[in-house]
Amino acid sequence: MKIAIIGGGIGGVTLALALQQKGIEAHVFERAQAFGEIGAGVQMTPNAVKVLKALGLADILEAVGFLPEAMMGRNWESARQLFRTPLKEICPRLFGADFYHVHRADLHAILSRDLKPENVTFNAQCERITQNNGKATAHFADGTSFEADLIVGADGIHSVVRASLWGEAPASFTGHMCWRALVPVDKHPLPFVSPDASFWMGPKAHVVTYYVKGGAAVNIVAVNESAQWVAESWTEPSSREELLAAYEGWHPDLVELFKLTDSSTTFKWGLFDRDPMPQWSKGAATLLGDAAHPMLPFLSQGAAMAIEDAYVLAQALTHFEQIDNALSAYEAERRPRTARVQLEARERGRTYHLASPEEQEKRDREMELQQKNNPNAVGIKAEWVYEYDAVRCAERFHQTA
Repeated sequence: MKIAIIGGGIGGVTLALALQQKGIEAHVFERAQAFGEIGAGVQMTPNAVKVLKALGLADILEAVGFLPEAMMGRNWESARQLFRTPLKEICPRLFGADFYHVHRADLHAILSRDLKPENVTFNAQCERITQNNGKATAHFADGTSFEADLIVGADGIHSVVRASLWGEAPASFTGHMCWRALVPVDKHPLPFVSPDASFWMGPKAHVVTYYVKGGAAVNIVAVNESAQWVAESWTEPSSREELLAAYEGWHPDLVELFKLTDSSTTFKWGLFDRDPMPQWSKGAATLLGDAAHPMLPFLSQGAAMAIEDAYVLAQALTHFEQIDNALSAYEAERRPRTARVQLEARERGRTYHLASPEEQEKRDREMELQQKNNPNAVGIKAEWVYEYDAVRCAERFHQTA
């Protein structure tokens, strides 16, 4: 079987690694000049960590990651604690794996480090794919092409593969803009940043902070509702002053942290969204990750869903002799789950951003009551996300193949 993967992001390299471990030839085509990720953090929740463990990456993940003590919900102005979900002590027992905070570049590096260099092509800008006689061909901007038994579009929210299969359909601007920033830390924890995944919820905005690189840096994700369209780009520059102005009046701990940001490592972009797709595959081509199911970051599952997709697709291709059967099994397993994550992430965006004091107070009391009734309850109601085991789901293919 000859497989082409369009896109060398986290989902693409995870699929390449999983297939390589199964002895299946896969070639990654990446439009950048080299592998590299923008400097930002990513939450590797237990559902994703189960896959990384199955790929033999547990030890190196532990070396580059950070284990947060808890997930904290806080009021934007007073820092009142709305919930505290213990993570380090309960995740292995309740969900079968740890909960890590990882720098995105470190995660990408551990996923791509063992890929065979001859199976990766850089500076490869895919323009379209075509299909003929049961094969799919990727056509590139430099005039070259590559024919494969299967093409997997792992090329993000503006996927060329998706457009080739299903036509052009622009993503919708959600009216949210997001800042990401990374603050180096000489000694952790800082007195104003607890060693947790902290969710600060305010009117029409929220902020998430957590440590990465073993505590050597704090990652900031700040989402604010904006009537002004903002480009969907990870590299749109911003500044400390712009970030501080957007969160004027928020708790002093956040203000102190924002003052430490550097304009060279502070970026902003608009959040775009798509509805769940009724089908991902057509002929000898399919989609993976954001190409199939772009989602808002409010459940911190974008990278995790791509990792799950990649592992399940690799297992399906291993266990089913016919590619169409493998793709049917892959979609049957993945589409219901990713659609639910997409839709519930939208809902969390509403919950986090309640504007009126009355709505905020009602939400806060509900969170506090939930915590009182179950000290281990996940404040953002994500137990069903973390419990999922893609490794075990993939094992079911073996029983039906």
